[in-house]
Amino acid sequence: MHADETSWRTDGQSGYAWVFCTETISIFQFKTTRSATVPKAVFGEERLEGVLIVDRYAGYNKMPIRIQYCYSHLLRAIQDLGKEFSNNREVLAFVETLAPLIADAIRLHREKIPDQEYYSIAEELKKRIIDTVKRDAQHFGIQKIQDIFRKNEDRLYQWVKDRRVPAENNMAERDLRPSVIARNVSFGSQSTAGAETRSILMSILNTARKRLYDSSVETWFKDCLDKISRNPSVDCFSLLPKRLS
Repeated sequence: MHADETSWRTDGQSGYAWVFCTETISIFQFKTTRSATVPKAVFGEERLEGVLIVDRYAGYNKMPIRIQYCYSHLLRAIQDLGKEFSNNREVLAFVETLAPLIADAIRLHREKIPDQEYYSIAEELKKRIIDTVKRDAQHFGIQKIQDIFRKNEDRLYQWVKDRRVPAENNMAERDLRPSVIARNVSFGSQSTAGAETRSILMSILNTARKRLYDSSVETWFKDCLDKISRNPSVDCFSLLPKRLS
């Protein structure tokens, strides 16, 4: 599972567009808050199977599920450190060692290799990452990056244990991209009711698109509206395309 959020204005007030998604479902929430109450309402209180892939926003940390932090965000932070202190030898050596390891971990999920080979490579990458972040460092910027890895070890290596878990959060970022474009054009929702309507429509249409594959979501949506017009009491949830194998 993946989750992410970006800024979104509602009735002129600052807020956030949230997405919670898998390969076959997308749940959007356009809210005026970035508090943990939003993901809590989606995930509930009972312990869940699987892994939730997120950035390092603390609002996700107490969700009832294992967490994997996004390596793409970490990679950008490491690269930015190298750009900011490009004349510091210690920083450059650290970046040149750690950045390729993080990039390799991101790419590993896409490799078409046998399980045994995958887990062997994953364990070796984990070992080299841990060795790098545990080395003594003098530069404060290096120490800051190292602290992220040292303090969050239980949220950084789910991809090592299960190859189905990517080390990045690209799925959620892709799902949010149309909302970012809409925000730049419309400047957000004009009312709370409008934000709620957008939450519902975005969830339905994005979920349908994931399940329809090459079929037209526009054609499917028209068929749904026709069925609802003929029978207003129809269970709308039942109209969603079933998950395809």
